Amino acid sequence: MLRRLAIRDFVLVDRLELEFSAGFGALTGETGAGKSILLDALSLLLGQRAESSLVREGCERAEVSAEFRPEPESPLWDWLAANDFADEDELILRRLVEASGRSRAYINGSPATGAQLKELGEYLADIHGQHAHHALLRNDAQRILLDTQAGAPQLAREVAEKYKAWQTTRREREAAEQAGEAAAREREMLEWQLGEAAALAFDAEVWAATNADHQRLSHAAGLIDGAAAALAALDENEPALAAEVDRLAHRLNELARFDANLLPIAELLLNAGILLNEAAAELRRYTERVEIDPDALAEAERRIAAVMQFARKYRTAPEEIPELCADWAERLAAIERAADVAALTAAEESAHAAYSAVAQDLSARREKAAKELSHAVSEAIQTLAMAGGRFEVCLETLPHGGAHGLESVEFLVAANPQQALRPLAKVASGGELSRIGLAIQVIASKATTTPTLIFDEVDVGIGGSVAEIVGRHLKALGTERQVLVVTHLPQVAAQADWQWRVSKTAAAGGVCSTVTPLDRSGRIGEIARMLGGVEITETTRAHAEELLGYA
Repeated sequence: MLRRLAIRDFVLVDRLELEFSAGFGALTGETGAGKSILLDALSLLLGQRAESSLVREGCERAEVSAEFRPEPESPLWDWLAANDFADEDELILRRLVEASGRSRAYINGSPATGAQLKELGEYLADIHGQHAHHALLRNDAQRILLDTQAGAPQLAREVAEKYKAWQTTRREREAAEQAGEAAAREREMLEWQLGEAAALAFDAEVWAATNADHQRLSHAAGLIDGAAAALAALDENEPALAAEVDRLAHRLNELARFDANLLPIAELLLNAGILLNEAAAELRRYTERVEIDPDALAEAERRIAAVMQFARKYRTAPEEIPELCADWAERLAAIERAADVAALTAAEESAHAAYSAVAQDLSARREKAAKELSHAVSEAIQTLAMAGGRFEVCLETLPHGGAHGLESVEFLVAANPQQALRPLAKVASGGELSRIGLAIQVIASKATTTPTLIFDEVDVGIGGSVAEIVGRHLKALGTERQVLVVTHLPQVAAQADWQWRVSKTAAAGGVCSTVTPLDRSGRIGEIARMLGGVEITETTRAHAEELLGYA
């Protein structure tokens, strides 16, 4: 459950540190005091998108952190291990939002992404916002709620994946049947091109060697003449350069007897002479090896011409010929696969069978969950001033199935015994929608394992005895989970195990929202404020005490 929440420079909050208790807690206060800011801060920690507007005016950044204490058997620990986050006794989430809108997130001190926060948040808290009733008017939201009630969200995702795979194989089979002649022409062309490539037998290393050979063979005469001239100058002419340098080295070496400063110079010339002799020897070997070979030159030119002709024909560089051939081979293989209509038909049938198997499993779970949810919500709305009202989850079979299964899901409601069942989206009364929606959310929450449930003014549109009954439902839910409720209804707040008052106060540079934990006296005063008008009378206080069970 949620243990602590720390907020700094977030919207209207300067600095705030709160410690949460188990059970049912109520957050109350005047409209606009900032009650929903606490839930916005939690939503940010649970992966909601960060925006610069969350940073308090005039501040550089906002910071929100929270400490959770999950149960030892929670699957959350497996998630932390799988995602390489530190496995501590407690879980600490932290989110920073810069005034520029840039944000950073941390899980147990390690950097995390917003997507990871959102994924982790599914194990921590379930937030029902102010517009949750209206979200239930959408068929997709109704289907997701039913699948959650059935414990089948993962199965529903698998159905969608299997359906996509089935449709892919269907399209491939249809394309193969329609392609026919065009595919045959393309296959023939690719086979011809690959045949040309095979005859060319292009190899990148051989291509590089051929170019080097061509360079050498086409300049063989000049290479031989140049090497011979250099060899003559070094060792064959009179005087030979190598011999002359050697003679000078010995002469300076003799003179060094009279001046030692000449000795290093003599050594340099001696080394130069050695190098010149080695160069002459290498040139002699080179001239013996190099020869003019018209046949080899012609073969190299023929090979280069063939490669260049192929490259120009298919508008590619010689070095890219292997990649081009690989593309042709891949395309030919795809055409041959696609041309096998029988194989594609078999693949389509196999994919359809896989889809049908998981979809039928999902249908069975939905049918069971639909009966349970229909019965539970029908019972609940009897206590919410809708005596004789009925709620039913309608499953209508789709002829060919779809990405979301073999049936559509729609919530039907009859507000009284004389009324026929109609889609929830067509319920005329906003009050009825609020009561039905709240009943659905409370009952659906019981089917989840999320330890913390948060309701943000979901009791809008109800009042009187109905509000008291809603409070009892939430109190009962609080015996199993940690329940946090933002409410304006004294009948709901009075049922809470603990209560905080959120107020807005003037501060330097603007206004701030503050949170005050209420003791017995504080709760009486706050409930009396919620019951009464501007002036709180003793009668109002007495009524508040009665609601709280203190009288």
